[in-house]
Amino acid sequence: MNVPVFIDISLEEQAEELRAWMKQRGADISEERSEVGLEEDLQKIISVCHVAFTDTSEADVEGILNGIVSMLALCSGDRTEALILAFCEKLSKAPSHEMALVCLKVLWSLFQSLAEASGTRFEVYYYLVGIAGRTHQLGTVYKDMAATTKMFAKAPLTTEQRQRLYRLLHEVLLANQRPDQAGKVMVDLLGTYTTENASQAKEEAQRCIVASLADPSTFLYDHLLNLKPVKFLEGQLIHDLLKVFVFEKLEVYNKFYETNKTFVEGLGLKHEDNVRKMKLLSFMQLAENRSEISFEEIQHSIQIEEDEVEEFLIDVIKTNLVRAKIAQGENMVHVSSTMHRTFGTDDWQQLHKLLTQWKGNIHTVKEQMQHVASAQVDLMHKKI
Repeated sequence: MNVPVFIDISLEEQAEELRAWMKQRGADISEERSEVGLEEDLQKIISVCHVAFTDTSEADVEGILNGIVSMLALCSGDRTEALILAFCEKLSKAPSHEMALVCLKVLWSLFQSLAEASGTRFEVYYYLVGIAGRTHQLGTVYKDMAATTKMFAKAPLTTEQRQRLYRLLHEVLLANQRPDQAGKVMVDLLGTYTTENASQAKEEAQRCIVASLADPSTFLYDHLLNLKPVKFLEGQLIHDLLKVFVFEKLEVYNKFYETNKTFVEGLGLKHEDNVRKMKLLSFMQLAENRSEISFEEIQHSIQIEEDEVEEFLIDVIKTNLVRAKIAQGENMVHVSSTMHRTFGTDDWQQLHKLLTQWKGNIHTVKEQMQHVASAQVDLMHKKI
């Protein structure tokens, strides 16, 4: 355990020191310790600990707050959890970036001081993520959900706790310019809902769809259709729009936009960006089972001018969705591989078939090599 120590005196004497220090800074608190007990002292100290933020020395502020941490870590009364939550709430309202950074370090010490099986650790971590996001220090407390889950191995997070954390992470990841991770977290959040409670996440499902469509680096959406809250949106325009991006080509999107222009723009989506993405998706679909495609076919399928084809193909190749080479002299593009827009049951069966064939081929090669090796050994014995 990593428990900071304010001063090497008893908890009661430490409470008196803290009371006196805070009273000198103008806090509405008496210097005398409470007759009720240590928990009462801590409650009063925490209620006015925000006066520490007015001190000019960050080191002094950190020392004072760590003093409260050391008392909380050694406190074992019934009110300890409530006191910790009150302390976290105070620190989450640090008035400046510098003080918020101090609070981040203090809360991390508090988190480490708590037993790994303590349910209170989640609440402290929740505040940690909030402050880390606010100070753009999220990397200090969050790597990914796998690492976070491991941190709580002895006190596994409940579904409700996961949902709270996913919502907060989505918000701070976006604020910290990490949209890819934010999208993954939102998908994880929607995955925690069942058919029975999917309706509770209707707004979050719509935000997830809109964010995914707006993300310029996201092109595959079929996994969203399997999420229970997204299925709950079936029959609504947002679900219809998602299906266009999953299955359809550019002309279908253009018809949808003409009919629902106000709706699309109301989502905050830009028509020009949607068209660009649909052109790329349409080409992916065109190239799925093709090794060669003419410039003329691309021009008509993607609805672009003849002099725009090469620039479009360069744009496609940059996305890494399709691997291809442009043959300018032939007015052709040679496709070596492409990602599939959807990956359904038939695709899994095809993959299983290919892997089974590959396994069989490897087995045959192994047998042949063993036969060659045995023949070589026999030949060597005959020579001897």
